[in-house]
Amino acid sequence: MLTVNGYAKQVCSGLTRREALQAGGAGLFGLSLPGVLAAEEVAGAFQNGRAKSVLFLFLFGGPSQLESFDMKPEASSGIRGPFHPIDSRTPGLHISEYLPQTANISDKLCVIRTMTHKHNDHNACHYIQTGHKWTRSAADGGDVNARGTDWPAMGSVVEYLSRRSPDAHQRALPDYVYLPNRLGVLQGLERTGQHAGWLGSAYNAFATDIRKRNAADNPYFRDCTDAELDFRIRGLATKEEMTLDRLNRRSSLLQQFDQANRDFHEDHQYKNYDRIQQRALSLVTSEKMRSAFDIQQESAKLRDRYGRHLFGQSTLMGRRMIEAGARFVTVCWDAPDGYSWDSHRSAHHLQHHLLPGFDQAYSALLTDLEERGLLDETLVVAVGEMGRTPTGTAAWGRGHWSHCFPCLLAGAGVKGGIVYGTSDAEAAYPVDNPVTPEDLAKTIYWSLGIDPELFLPDREDRPIPIIESGTPLKQLFG
Repeated sequence: MLTVNGYAKQVCSGLTRREALQAGGAGLFGLSLPGVLAAEEVAGAFQNGRAKSVLFLFLFGGPSQLESFDMKPEASSGIRGPFHPIDSRTPGLHISEYLPQTANISDKLCVIRTMTHKHNDHNACHYIQTGHKWTRSAADGGDVNARGTDWPAMGSVVEYLSRRSPDAHQRALPDYVYLPNRLGVLQGLERTGQHAGWLGSAYNAFATDIRKRNAADNPYFRDCTDAELDFRIRGLATKEEMTLDRLNRRSSLLQQFDQANRDFHEDHQYKNYDRIQQRALSLVTSEKMRSAFDIQQESAKLRDRYGRHLFGQSTLMGRRMIEAGARFVTVCWDAPDGYSWDSHRSAHHLQHHLLPGFDQAYSALLTDLEERGLLDETLVVAVGEMGRTPTGTAAWGRGHWSHCFPCLLAGAGVKGGIVYGTSDAEAAYPVDNPVTPEDLAKTIYWSLGIDPELFLPDREDRPIPIIESGTPLKQLFG
């Protein structure tokens, strides 16, 4: 008899999780193990959650805690950094002078100062986006590209569960959207942590595809034209990276899907292909989908408020996706120049582009969501994969530092105007309330009404917990 350790949870049959898994493993009730798991998913996902959706702002590269939300003005000259702190609407919270608009709305958000883990390179993007430690080893940051054996992104788990929910046939948009590009694509990479991994490529994000002008260009640092901001759907990938935006006629689309189905009939990673065919067709030909991805429907005034740079416009597009009904939207500030938030060299870009760009888009987003009545039902998460070293260089660059870094939570019942966790005098290590990526992932799942102790079937139909450890931060919600 199959025995699976875990907390006792009720499934739709009235049995506990363990009893149902044992029964399924023994072949009782005519159910296979995946059938038992699927029954639980349908019964339990997206019920009684604080959030209807999550907007995940991923600041890839590692924003500096000492130049943003954990400034240490009393620290020694080699630690405290070049920027001055300013007051905010949160008692006792002093943040960077280059985040004035965020300071003015800090009563809407919670600052977690004590995110922490031990994976001290950029492949921690897997850890932050999945809630699982990276299974490969590359201390120098190499071996960065995604594999089918990686853990699934949180957005992919949401997509998987959404397609098994009772309202799946009514959903007009994909539930996992990635903006403005897949992580790393502007550097010619396909970084780990953003895809569905062993869950199956059918549950990869619908990702838009916005390119830079040339090798040296950084569209996050400048205004973008409307011609550049063509948020096109790359869609469901085949081995040749088939793009749905090129398929503009239903007959042509059907032909290509049928051919792909024949080509990959024996490929295990496409075992879910038939099941998603009609959903893909309906999404691609949906007027609601085309309308949702048309950013020019927004007023010029609102677009200016978010900022005409790529992060600002992508954040606005993220709000459009949430408003249209998507459940998990990631907006990434990537490193097209191999640098950006990975600020080894100096604080120049932090001062002139990174902090002001984030400040503008983030403050506009929270204000916009609130004005539209969406903030109470949208969890907004802003985080990088790590922070920066306490000791800086002469030009105030800082190295990788994953032991203590900030995360912002807002919306969906999150208590505003509070700080959670205290770091030491150098913002190097948590003094209290350390928060792991597992804790953050469980908080996100719990906020959506997904049981953080849920099991999913892997490729061998073995039950795998969506998160193996950690505790949801329920105390941060009112």
